[in-house]
Amino acid sequence: MAKFELKLPKMGESVAEATITNWLKKVGESIAADEAVLEIATDKVDSEVPSEVSGTLVEVLFQENDVVKVGQTIAIIETEGGTEEASSSVEVALPNIFAVEKAIEVAKEIAAPVDFSSSDKFFSPLVKNIAKEEGVSISELESISGSGKDGRVTKEDILKFVESRKSQNGSQSSLPNTQSSPPNTQSGQSTIQKAQPISVNGGDEIVEMDRMRKLISGYMVASIQTSAHVQSFIEVDVTNIVKWREKVKIAFEKRDGEKLTYTPIFMEAVAKALKDFPGMNISVDGEYIIKRKNINLGMAAALPNGNLIVPVIKNADQLNLVGMAKAVNDLGNRAKLGKLKPDDTQGGTYTVTNVGTFGSVFGTPIINQPQVGILALGAIRKVPAVIETPEGDFIGIRQKMFLSHSYDHRVVDGALGGSFVKRVAEYLEAFDVNREY
Repeated sequence: MAKFELKLPKMGESVAEATITNWLKKVGESIAADEAVLEIATDKVDSEVPSEVSGTLVEVLFQENDVVKVGQTIAIIETEGGTEEASSSVEVALPNIFAVEKAIEVAKEIAAPVDFSSSDKFFSPLVKNIAKEEGVSISELESISGSGKDGRVTKEDILKFVESRKSQNGSQSSLPNTQSSPPNTQSGQSTIQKAQPISVNGGDEIVEMDRMRKLISGYMVASIQTSAHVQSFIEVDVTNIVKWREKVKIAFEKRDGEKLTYTPIFMEAVAKALKDFPGMNISVDGEYIIKRKNINLGMAAALPNGNLIVPVIKNADQLNLVGMAKAVNDLGNRAKLGKLKPDDTQGGTYTVTNVGTFGSVFGTPIINQPQVGILALGAIRKVPAVIETPEGDFIGIRQKMFLSHSYDHRVVDGALGGSFVKRVAEYLEAFDVNREY
């Protein structure tokens, strides 16, 4: 018999530890390869840790609510064999939350700053994150009677406290407001009004957001609070692209084994435009601008549960159309199957989202922090258009679409934001119908 060390896997560059929330297997139980052994939670997402081997769980080195560092051995699995097995090196595929970590934290700190360093008590990353989300002060956190090991505050403890506090606030909010105070105008800040209570009828169904939807919600609000969003729109004639794709798509798939969609063609044009306007390929860190060397294009894709994720095409400007199609199809397919790895969602410098997939003509997408721009691709439509020729103008049917460019007005002025999306349109309209793929 051999022993296999199951270690806490790497979960992305920004994640160094996780809290064990539930052991799915008990000591003495059999485990199949790739079967989940335990559930963990970081301050970003919840996930499962699978085993790379088949065997029997013989030892558990940490208990529920314990905080474990990445790379630490968390369990011992006994396997068939004569030599000791190497330790696990599996990676857990997590949603695209790491790319937006900074923006979320900034917004949450503004809304409810909590200085954990001022406390002598230990709180897990998950508990700290819930405290930030719910605006629990450090004094309130210290007052919670923990049910975990050595009196540690667990996820259930803080959630019960939050629910109890909400119930108390709900009772108080039903009383008439007999006092008023002027808004806080110091430093240009005003009091943020809380959302009004929502009435619920007997036939209504109340469903709690899943964890990822809560994080996406927080990210969207954080981005709006961080960046000064402004939009530019431009209509593009893509008739040549539509004709060319119809002509070559079957041969393209036979030769290269990839379906040819419009997305890689649009991504190719965006990558070229970013090389022409490097001022759009930047990030903002406080009062500093980071000029990105690589052009890494994020592409919004759907997860199996309906949520969105943004995998990244690395060095997109160095890919030909075949390479771009392979990257687009690979990331899109693995997103649908929930098989993206953390590295697949890291390092994006500019994002493209295809709102035309759902029939939308154009949209006003929210910037993917800490980037400064995002381009929405509208639906391609047949429309009547004026066609200019040497013999005169006439009306004809053309394939057109809208490009919607949202950009951060803190660092991108209208001239740059408008010129960039215009350059994308120029590349698309100048598409060569006789080009080789």
